[in-house]
Amino acid sequence: MSVRATAAGDLTTEERTELLRVARRSLEEHFAGRGPYRPEPVTPTLGEKRGAFVTLHRTRGGDLRGCVGMMRSEESLVRTVARMAVSAATEDGRFDPVTAAELPELQLEISALGPMLPVIPEDVEVGRHGLLISHAGRRGVLLPQVPVEHEWDRETFLDHTCLKAGLAPGTWKEEGVELLGFTAEVFGEEDAPS
Repeated sequence: MSVRATAAGDLTTEERTELLRVARRSLEEHFAGRGPYRPEPVTPTLGEKRGAFVTLHRTRGGDLRGCVGMMRSEESLVRTVARMAVSAATEDGRFDPVTAAELPELQLEISALGPMLPVIPEDVEVGRHGLLISHAGRRGVLLPQVPVEHEWDRETFLDHTCLKAGLAPGTWKEEGVELLGFTAEVFGEEDAPS
């Protein structure tokens, strides 16, 4: 079985707006000291158990400020997004935790994931697929937008997914490597209607 283009892309404009609102509110509640925000899904799609990533960028310059997510979740998409927003601000080990003062200067981006399915390297499509590689007890993930942002071709994307897992470039060609592909619906506050 291979990844299909239809694995994601089912969120309405209203559902995207709601997820962005939830992510922002979750951060506001966290920084106000009110504990975890536990929203209820307002549509069946937002109640689906799906993985998601939340990415934080500085409004000026667009620099990455945090990105955390889950490939799979046992919670509704809306609750996963609420949790991942706070995790992106506080648990991305590459950065110091976000402060309350920074919050107005951050733009949020959400990647709502489709299912992960086995994929062969030849079927990987840059801009459509994200990748999860597993080998020798190591795992690495890159979201579909990453190779587009860096203008990578397919093999470079595969190599960088290996590097993300702490593996040598080209490991994706070896026997015993598990390669999963997934699609993601990626949208951010800059895309939201005003």
